[in-house]
Amino acid sequence: MGRWPGAITILACTLLWLCDLAVSSRVASAQVPRIQGQGTAASAMGNAFSAQADDPSAIHYNPAGLTNLHGVEFMGGLLLSGGTTQFTGPTGVTATGDRNGNVAWPPPAHVYLTANVQDLGLTALGPLSAGIGVTSPFGSLMRWPADGPFRSATIFNTLPLLDIKPTVAYGLTRDLSLGAGVDIYTFSKLVGEGQVERQSIWPGGFGIPAGARIELSGADTAAGFNAGLLYTALRNSDGRPLVNIGFVYRSQATLHLSGALLANGTKVSDATATLVLPSVITGAVAFWPYRAASREWKVELNVDRVGWRVVKNLDVHLANGATIPQPLNWQNTYAVMVGTEYKWLALETLPAWDVAVRAGYTNQQTQMPDVSFDPGVPSADVNIVGGGVGFLCRAGGSLFGLIRCGKAGAGSLSMKGIGLDLSYQASLYEPRTIAGNRNPTVNGTYRTTLHTGGLSLRLLF
Repeated sequence: MGRWPGAITILACTLLWLCDLAVSSRVASAQVPRIQGQGTAASAMGNAFSAQADDPSAIHYNPAGLTNLHGVEFMGGLLLSGGTTQFTGPTGVTATGDRNGNVAWPPPAHVYLTANVQDLGLTALGPLSAGIGVTSPFGSLMRWPADGPFRSATIFNTLPLLDIKPTVAYGLTRDLSLGAGVDIYTFSKLVGEGQVERQSIWPGGFGIPAGARIELSGADTAAGFNAGLLYTALRNSDGRPLVNIGFVYRSQATLHLSGALLANGTKVSDATATLVLPSVITGAVAFWPYRAASREWKVELNVDRVGWRVVKNLDVHLANGATIPQPLNWQNTYAVMVGTEYKWLALETLPAWDVAVRAGYTNQQTQMPDVSFDPGVPSADVNIVGGGVGFLCRAGGSLFGLIRCGKAGAGSLSMKGIGLDLSYQASLYEPRTIAGNRNPTVNGTYRTTLHTGGLSLRLLF
């Protein structure tokens, strides 16, 4: 019990830094409005991580995985995303969309703080772990020329949504863990304008002159929940898992957005709209073909089902009773993720270091039909390939010969390890030709390529 007051201080101070870091970041576009990468190690493995879930990003990928962690751990990371969408219309007219610049900035961040309660001295609570995270799970950021061919549809679109995730996990048996958490979806004025924004050039009507720059905006806070299961079906003679099975459910949530309709920066009317965030179901299996004290090799398969069908429209209701219709009628989608990790645990050249190399692939379907396709979120089937490396310096090792990894900190909560993960992904969207859209100016061919680099720092206490 003597460790508990010090732990509270560390947790509180780190949590304040965690929240400040998260809300100072702006959401980058993921093309479809769901950002997969919420942990750098997971990103390098194509986000196939829900059956491994052995770093603090388990809060997102599978909350049951928190029981894999010991002591107190902090993880903070960011994604640098850039790339363009090239549009070619039926008449040959062209336009280029970007992330409001070559690289979306500030970058989206994910931050987590976890604690194994038994390791902090509260043994009466059993194998309980707890944590909190702040992520950017849904969002888009897209800019098109104000004089472009479909300026009446969109010239700017952003959804800087945050997810605050208090989470707990409990080990029912040695092989079975359950986890659950709350998803608090909200906006912050420290993140861009702190609201949904959509801008276009007005074609005329509702008493607004043609050519005016129109902005629709809104914000709200809503809650959902998530739950996860992690089961170890097979272990080796050392007790290390050889086969893990994971299952995760993330619930639907509804944001009742309240905001305004602006014309050339002047408020025209109050406005409201309803934004439904879909449920996500994930099934996962991880297999270690080889696992020993010196090295290990993991292969994992995850499948996501995203319930986009609940997104029927984003109609905007004005204070005078008028409605600006925005029918969507999205469709449910699947994403298949395959990842692998090879890790050296006892290198002679790097004593007390773990070194990992990772690779992964994701195939993700589009959720938008042609008739309601929106260039502000230019969606197409996408193949994502990538990889990365990870380094974890444990007690007895040194970081760049300057920091003893087991010496930093104070007292019983001295640091026991410092980790650094790097990742890269190329998102190769299949060319998509839109025909029959409700706004004919949108019809044409879209070609998108994104490049994303990730970095995260992990601290073990």
